[in-house]
Amino acid sequence: MDLSAIETLCEQFVMEQAPADAAHDIAHVRRVVENARQITRMENANPLVTIPAAWLHDCVAVAKDDPRRKLASGLAAGAAVTYLTETHYPEDLLDDVYHAIEAHSYSAAIPTRTLEAKVVQDADRLDSLGAVGVARCLLVGGRLDRPLMSTDDPFCDEREPDDSQFTIDHFYAKLFKLPATMQTVAGRVVAEQRAQVMRDYLNTLKSEIGL
Repeated sequence: MDLSAIETLCEQFVMEQAPADAAHDIAHVRRVVENARQITRMENANPLVTIPAAWLHDCVAVAKDDPRRKLASGLAAGAAVTYLTETHYPEDLLDDVYHAIEAHSYSAAIPTRTLEAKVVQDADRLDSLGAVGVARCLLVGGRLDRPLMSTDDPFCDEREPDDSQFTIDHFYAKLFKLPATMQTVAGRVVAEQRAQVMRDYLNTLKSEIGL
């Protein structure tokens, strides 16, 4: 089976699953796949691992505020391998796909052991940055019914960020930390560019609210 046939099957499988929220829909998955495709080329990784793993990385939906959130990537990895086993996917690559999916998660904090896992992790994290990252952060904050920002210290100048309380705090609690976690050269360059877009957004927001 060639890669395009595997991709078709993976996309069909993902579209049959309900997403955890609007920020983790099929559009998100497709963007992660495209990120993975580009980084795979630049890093000379194995696309037979990175591309199916990118398609299936969120195939089990667990909401952001679900206590099982740290287990989500492991659940997705298990579901992905079960599904691929039913196709003609090469059996000798199943462990690599499992690891790439399990290790992609920020909250799971699983060390990446392969280049392919690094590619998938970077590909997913890139979609949390830039203009898309801003939009996705606001989508999740709205879904969880969290206020946009603290009225006393909106930009965490004199307090620790608490993204369980305020949406904008997520920029400081997690998103601005992502560029430093990038494990490929290609991912790191794009991450820094996208993080600047987010800083510009916050600076504009500060200006608009008179700070």
